[in-house]
Amino acid sequence: MSVLAALARTSAAAVLTAGTLTGTLAAGAATASPTAAAAATVSPADSPADSAAGTFQQVTGFGSNPGNLAMYAYTPAGLPAGAPLVVALHGCLQTASDYYQHSGWTKFADLYGFAVVLPQTNGANNSLSCFSWFDAAKDARGTGEAASVAQMVAKAEALYGSDGHRVYVTGLSAGGGLAADLLADYPDVFAGGAIDSGLPAHCATTQGAASACQNSDQGLTPAQWGDKVRSADPGYTGPWPRVAVWQGTSDTVVRPVNATELRDQWTDVWGLPQRPTSSRALPGGTTEELYADPSGRPAVAVYSVAGMGHGLAVDPGSGADQCGATGSYFLGTICSSYYTAQFWGLSGGGGPTTPGLPAPTGLTASAAGPDSIGLSWQAVSGAVSYQVLRDGSPAGTATGTSFTDTGLAPGTSYTYTVAAVDASGTLGARSAAVTASTSGSAPQCFTDSNYAQVQAGRATQSGGLTYALGSGQDMGLWNTFVTHTLRQTGPGYYVLADGQC
Repeated sequence: MSVLAALARTSAAAVLTAGTLTGTLAAGAATASPTAAAAATVSPADSPADSAAGTFQQVTGFGSNPGNLAMYAYTPAGLPAGAPLVVALHGCLQTASDYYQHSGWTKFADLYGFAVVLPQTNGANNSLSCFSWFDAAKDARGTGEAASVAQMVAKAEALYGSDGHRVYVTGLSAGGGLAADLLADYPDVFAGGAIDSGLPAHCATTQGAASACQNSDQGLTPAQWGDKVRSADPGYTGPWPRVAVWQGTSDTVVRPVNATELRDQWTDVWGLPQRPTSSRALPGGTTEELYADPSGRPAVAVYSVAGMGHGLAVDPGSGADQCGATGSYFLGTICSSYYTAQFWGLSGGGGPTTPGLPAPTGLTASAAGPDSIGLSWQAVSGAVSYQVLRDGSPAGTATGTSFTDTGLAPGTSYTYTVAAVDASGTLGARSAAVTASTSGSAPQCFTDSNYAQVQAGRATQSGGLTYALGSGQDMGLWNTFVTHTLRQTGPGYYVLADGQC
């Protein structure tokens, strides 16, 4: 038996045995009273290179703390009341300080204006300091670690005046597994989430079942995955969190099939098909697939990072879309925190806004080439610029009344809206949505046996198992009896697309 291999120091591919993982699970720990003030400022050895002069400190007295966790928080200088709140959960063998220093979330907390809560577990809970995503006594609503994190959110809202309608949770590996559980347990608390190299909500309810979740397809339908979310908070009917999934195609600790299962789980919860409404190439060999709700706003996003192993995707640098620092399980590919913040709307593009100027009218969109779409609209009096949103996420800005969106996938449909920005920077109301498709041929699909897919060069086999070429997604046994559909999204790059083509 094994659990989130947390990630042995010697090999990111290693899987830890139950004996090394169990440790002593503390029943609880004494905490300060609920009215206690924040503790003294922590002085980590290194501050994030992309952080401004905010404050990173431990916070005590956040509740009964049944999960025996510690609460740390980062707050930018001059943080106003009513700002969003992000909860960021570290991986095994990591601490809150590690995540603070490496993940890049502080850069965007400073830039966009939100607080970050960083829960921390310990060796008394788990010998490898893993969050207990696999333990039904600790990851369910009102119990254990899940309840402790919910208490931290309430404490942060009281301390910082955070907007209770804009609370988000993200996590890496075991932290990603708990983040998924929290989205299911507390859909009334979290408006969105991101699971980085993590697992579907409530995939395992015992330690013994954890290894299978990490390493193999569980054989569940989207509806069965969705039921795990719906049963976590019985009677809740929505609105549901918007969920981003990040996965490396070469991850041997948490296999890429987990990203497929997460997609199935959350698209089913939203009542959406498992066919993406749009896809595009991003830096670092990353493919983004968006699944939009009926209004055209993405409800689920899947980011597949070609060739990346087990860890959080970061991209050190000073660019607008760069962040973080490399280290153990912080892998230099793409700044996942930037794209997650954009997906959630923390930059002001996709989240709640204070309507200023009226919505632009007369928006039109049409193909400008195999990888581009041209847009135009009527001017809005008082506008100094316009924000263009593709599938609900910011695609760019324009000072005039036209815009060409480039770098798109051929033969693919995209939905656009435009909002005017006034001289104070306030984003106005969005226009009516329009949909247009790029020219060129849509990605090809191939349905065949796993044996034939390997023979055709669309998949590889290893140890009797089959993996999609490029994405590395697990296709099951290498034989003539197992059949799958693969969709080609780029040269030498295929993704599982059963029932989507």
